Amino acid sequence: MSVIAEIIDTLENKIGKLFSKMQFLEKNNLELRDKLTNATQIIAQQSEQIELLKKQYETLKIANTLLGSEDNKRDTKLKINSLIREIDYCIAQLSD
Repeated sequence: MSVIAEIIDTLENKIGKLFSKMQFLEKNNLELRDKLTNATQIIAQQSEQIELLKKQYETLKIANTLLGSEDNKRDTKLKINSLIREIDYCIAQLSD
């Protein structure tokens, strides 16, 4: 009988350890899910900021080009020519 009792005690100990480990892993899993959710939200916010900054950069680049900075003379001429073509097209549409 004592051998059976020892086996049962050993099984109870192992089951208790497994249960404790399972609870720890579940808690750890929840924490990791929370961290993942937070990281996902941060990534989404940063992606929005990146897109906003890209748009602002393009706007500044166009404004700088239209102002005729020395660095972008070619771009300035191309942009002005493009605007003139658009205006000519609009005038042609209005006169039809």
